[in-house]
Amino acid sequence: MEYFVALTKQALFLTLILTGPPVLIAMLVGLVISILQATTQIQEQTLTFVPKLVAVIVTLAVAGPWMVVQIINFTAQIFDTFANYIK
Repeated sequence: MEYFVALTKQALFLTLILTGPPVLIAMLVGLVISILQATTQIQEQTLTFVPKLVAVIVTLAVAGPWMVVQIINFTAQIFDTFANYIK
């Protein structure tokens, strides 16, 4: 049972780490666009969507290889310790 809890904890932590960069970039871009909208009084809803989308895609393109390596390492660790989980 403790293996399952430890595995779940690792999976949730890895999910948090891997989703961090795109979420933070989207939040920062959204903040900058919101400040620009507030100062220029342009209230166009689609103005925030496109820059955030582009920023997240660029972030995923840059951090994607690192993310894939992390997922592969986690999966390899699960397969290496699989015998512990079926006891």
